[in-house]
Amino acid sequence: MDDQSLDEFRRRWQEELAQAQALRKRRRPEAAERRPRRPEVAPGRGEQASGYLALAQGLLEGAGRPPAPRATRAERQDAASRSRSPPAREDAGRGEQLVDQLIRDLNEMDDVPFFDIQLPYELAINIFQYLDRKDLGRCAQVSKTWKVIAEDEVLWYRLCQQEGHLPESSISDYSCWKLIFQECRAREHMLRTNWKNRKGAVSELEHIPDAVLCDVHSHDGVVIAGYTSGDVRVWDTRTWDYVAPFLESEYEEDEPGMQPYVSFVRINSSLAVAAFEDGFLNIWDLRTGKYPIHRFEHDARIQALALSQEDATVATASAFDVVMLYPNEEGYWQIAAEFEVQKLVDYLEIVPDTGRYPVAVATAGDLVYLLKAEDSARTLHYVYGQPVTCLDVSANQAAFGVKSLGWVYEGNKILVYSLEAERCLSKLGNALGDFTCVNLRDSPPNLMVSGNMDRRVRIHDLRTDRTALLLSAHQLGVSAVQMDDWKVVSGGEEGLVSVWDYRMNQKLWEVHSRHPVRHISFNSHSLITANVPYERVVRSADQDNFTTHRRHRGLIQAYAFAVDRLAFQSALPICRSSRDAMAGYNYDLALAFPCDDN
Repeated sequence: MDDQSLDEFRRRWQEELAQAQALRKRRRPEAAERRPRRPEVAPGRGEQASGYLALAQGLLEGAGRPPAPRATRAERQDAASRSRSPPAREDAGRGEQLVDQLIRDLNEMDDVPFFDIQLPYELAINIFQYLDRKDLGRCAQVSKTWKVIAEDEVLWYRLCQQEGHLPESSISDYSCWKLIFQECRAREHMLRTNWKNRKGAVSELEHIPDAVLCDVHSHDGVVIAGYTSGDVRVWDTRTWDYVAPFLESEYEEDEPGMQPYVSFVRINSSLAVAAFEDGFLNIWDLRTGKYPIHRFEHDARIQALALSQEDATVATASAFDVVMLYPNEEGYWQIAAEFEVQKLVDYLEIVPDTGRYPVAVATAGDLVYLLKAEDSARTLHYVYGQPVTCLDVSANQAAFGVKSLGWVYEGNKILVYSLEAERCLSKLGNALGDFTCVNLRDSPPNLMVSGNMDRRVRIHDLRTDRTALLLSAHQLGVSAVQMDDWKVVSGGEEGLVSVWDYRMNQKLWEVHSRHPVRHISFNSHSLITANVPYERVVRSADQDNFTTHRRHRGLIQAYAFAVDRLAFQSALPICRSSRDAMAGYNYDLALAFPCDDN
């Protein structure tokens, strides 16, 4: 409201108030004759409020009608003469105060929130779905209507799905998703605290007495291991049942001890795969039994093995051939694609989420191949004299370490390629040592972690092509690494496993074993580590000595951080055995009374 309109508003209301007071004074004697006189009461808050209402009503009525006719000269003189009396001046001053107060209230109306707008409930839910948990909590304190909307089951179910809580559940599984969300948040906080304080249960998975550990892999808490004896074992660490079954390999039983070594093992949610030194490949279905459902034979030793984490695609590399296997609709395994490369394959990975046709990335010396099932082998990267030292892939990118050699030394780097455009996106790092491991698939968005022979762990920012953080983690080279949204777990050649809070640049804890760390896999509540020895020969004839195994045969450890106790106080696996397992040969003891599972 500008100054001219304000002056006009004041003048007009003062005139109307003066006329109304004069008319009321003329009628007062007539009214006094008809009713008894009452004592005068000083104007209070109620009278002031009624004045506000009268003024507001007059303002609204005046906005919709033509202005009142101007008073005649005689009427103006009469009103002026009456206004000279002291009571009339007091009434005029009080009316002016009411007008000023009304103007101040009108000016403050822009800062007052209004919540009486009527919207359809579905439209309100669509608006509230863009709010996070903190904003929903604030909106629930506005009014009862907003509280009903902010606590709707659909909103809290979506929040649970967005933050990764109960991803496989439906909205009808629980009656109060807000309470479920709070419980999941509390459990997540407890797990993070246990991770930082190394509070949980640790178990050493049972070994085979007369064999050396060759390779270990895990998926969602299920661990598979291959040994020099040709045995393949599987543990399910989610159920605390560490009595691992053997997966039969269908070799002749009349030649004990003559089975070939296990070269590689891989596992996903439904399949287990093992490659042997003699070129054979066994595939087991974890849902049907311990006997292989398919057996494939190569003419030479298998150099690399890959298994898709989402489906049943298996890729193997032997000599100069790369083969992709996939079951058809009837369940019979067949060769989906076969490729020929120029050099021996060093690393092989299957690209996730590729749809109908499987896609793989293979490295052979200084060559990097993109292998699509419906196409021939295509060269993704090639620089003569710069061999590839590590490899990892995600749904649309591939990252691999490159060793720089020759007269023009550019430093060892990690190259990130786009699998769709087939071009280089980033060149990261400039290290003196070789990059030995890289993790792109499990890293948070726009981040990647790598390990180097210079004993350092690097966190790379893919948006700026720079090293965001450098951790001096190990005494020898880094052999395995993985990260999530707040921590890094790394393993070294000296056998040390370190856990870091990279946001604070602080080491939380570490654990040491004799052999190099070849496998690390963790989620929010568990950690699997494997120390695999270089040598695959048992030195001691005392096959039942646990100390001998610990020194020379490798070690697999499983940490469960959902258990509320210190890791070094957790019971050994033999102390959790059932009543039918009386002998504890792994620990040179016999149980006098095994623990009761109940």
